[in-house]
Amino acid sequence: MKTPQVVVVMGVAGTGKTTIGPLLAARYGVPYAEADDFHPPANITKMSAGTPLTDDDRWPWLDAIGDWAHGRSGLGGVVSCSALKRSYRDRLRAAAPGVVFVHLTGDRALVEDRMSHRQGHFMPTALLDSQFATLQPLEPDEAGVAVDVAGSPEEITDRAVAALAALP
Repeated sequence: MKTPQVVVVMGVAGTGKTTIGPLLAARYGVPYAEADDFHPPANITKMSAGTPLTDDDRWPWLDAIGDWAHGRSGLGGVVSCSALKRSYRDRLRAAAPGVVFVHLTGDRALVEDRMSHRQGHFMPTALLDSQFATLQPLEPDEAGVAVDVAGSPEEITDRAVAALAALP
């Protein structure tokens, strides 16, 4: 199985980035990094209060993720990151040009249901609408694949691995 350089598992909150990311990393035998760990405390405070982040809030966070991805260049790795806007993905690619995106996609009702069952996560379901409104799906010129989140984590991971393997 070919190992992608660095995979960014992206999507709105509740699509399973922190579940699928580690499974993909294990499948490829590379390290996993959780994007939430790169947020400064002020960002977590805002999101916990139900306040969406601004782009100015996100730039340092994206830069930290990009630095991690750059450091894994040639070694491989998997990192979760919502990467909802093209400009965010462009910023990650500027830091780590070889990144490949796995966009976890799903029906809003399914995503909301999954979010409502999460324990101890700072992102409230109230922010889901703003996430879907912000989302700009991968464009044809972006290296990546879209993977539906219906089914078990293992089924989703299998689909992601197959889709990544089919990339040129």
